[in-house]
Amino acid sequence: MNDIEIYAKLTSIFQDIFDDEVVLAPETTADDVDQWDSLNHVRLILAVSKAFDVKFSASSIGDLKNVGGLVTLIRDTLNRKG
Repeated sequence: MNDIEIYAKLTSIFQDIFDDEVVLAPETTADDVDQWDSLNHVRLILAVSKAFDVKFSASSIGDLKNVGGLVTLIRDTLNRKG
């Protein structure tokens, strides 16, 4: 799966979680999205894990700074999964 496909799938997830027409960019952070609080962050990570059929370590989630980092994490996890 390439980055374009990941962003498309993520956009749908973000729109479901945040009930908003979110436009994602690599530099998008929680400060850029209304309602992105700690509870919705957990909901987001769970939805991403389910949608991409991947699992993330707590430390890798804690290291995320923006959507670009999440895309990289998803891509790298999928590549390791094979």
